[in-house]
Amino acid sequence: MKLYDAPVAPNPRRVRWVMAEKGIADVEVIPVSIPDGEHKTAGYLAKAGLPQLPMLEMDDGTTITESLAICRYLESLYPEPNLFGRDPKETAIIEMWTRRAEMLIATPFMLGVRLSHPGFAALEAPAPEVGAWNQQAGLKALKVLDRRLGESAFIAADRLTIADIVAAIGIDFARIVRLRPPEELTHLNRWLTAMRERPGAKA
Repeated sequence: MKLYDAPVAPNPRRVRWVMAEKGIADVEVIPVSIPDGEHKTAGYLAKAGLPQLPMLEMDDGTTITESLAICRYLESLYPEPNLFGRDPKETAIIEMWTRRAEMLIATPFMLGVRLSHPGFAALEAPAPEVGAWNQQAGLKALKVLDRRLGESAFIAADRLTIADIVAAIGIDFARIVRLRPPEELTHLNRWLTAMRERPGAKA
């Protein structure tokens, strides 16, 4: 299999982190330059259908975009360590927290960066007011995670899951515009420090 990857982008990083946690070493990683528009070339679009990264290409030529779909597929091939749930109840809880992490935190922070940082102006028309609104929405939602992490070492289960990976990468991406969780969110900051110390965080 081949993973088409963009090193700086947050969504491909989710897949790399999952691969690192699972020790997956037999997937070829192919870098794609977003600044150079390589994700918009005819050859790439013929495979992916949309100018999106990451993309996983299977041995039979089937391709998957959408980072969580790729991660779930890799989970089915490499089931340990489990990141998506071991039974119906746990799977539903992890799905719930993953969606919260994505919709409340990762997406607002990603939009907050893309629409406000000058480095992205060549890729997307700046919209500073929209970017600022999203940044504040993401910061506000961090309180939800802080409350949850006051009860549990991890977000969705008694171990690392995909929900933790999605949330941590979203928060990390916001550092591009110098956004960091407020110091008073002690549970969140404890968890975030632990997440950044994991080998997968450096993948």
